[in-house]
Amino acid sequence: MRFTSQTSADGVTERSFTLEEIPGVLWTPQSTEPRALILIGHGGGQHKQAPGVVSRALQLAAEFGFAATAIDAPAHGDRPKTAEHDRIITEMRTCMADAGDPTPLLAELHTLLAAQTTPEWRSILDALGDLGPVGYWGLSLGCALGIPLVAAEPRIRAAVLGLNGTSLASAEAAAGVTVPVQFLMQWDDERVPRKEALALFDALASTDKTLHANPGKHGDVPAFEVDNAVRFFTRHLS
Repeated sequence: MRFTSQTSADGVTERSFTLEEIPGVLWTPQSTEPRALILIGHGGGQHKQAPGVVSRALQLAAEFGFAATAIDAPAHGDRPKTAEHDRIITEMRTCMADAGDPTPLLAELHTLLAAQTTPEWRSILDALGDLGPVGYWGLSLGCALGIPLVAAEPRIRAAVLGLNGTSLASAEAAAGVTVPVQFLMQWDDERVPRKEALALFDALASTDKTLHANPGKHGDVPAFEVDNAVRFFTRHLS
């Protein structure tokens, strides 16, 4: 891992890094050792320094003493698209232009990305070393890519997931998730049918899981759910 830049402000140190071809950012409390490490998975079409990612990371580090890290998923942010990514994306655009259903193609893309990101996140954990107990926080695309990771990586002890359903996230992988989970869904989500979100929650094998359902569309997650997530991680990673 090679750190490429560092800044400090308001009690938080932010360092950009690369690990092989994976670009990422690490946020840590400036004056104390981290109490835990939260991996943040960004949404579709976003990147490691999307506003929502950064605001979550800064709050975790400045107010609660957590370290947080985010990486660009393949074909996002500073990472190039492969020929396979381009093929699926082109077919999706054609499908939508013809008023078709792009869900099968989007699910194919999520499966491709998840196969890449799971070993990448595990390499990031190896390179960062011990920054305390590990949690994962990912919604929408971050959920689809996070479920196989949480199922495969024993260092992850708790996860905040959601804004996804069985058409786009693997129910088979969800059956391998046994750590405590807080799952978010939007009751009026225009992208994820309600029954698919409930089916994905049901597929999670954890015996310690809670469902937070709020009114509103996909992007209308209430701000108080950030505080709920922090309390959840504090409870399970302390």
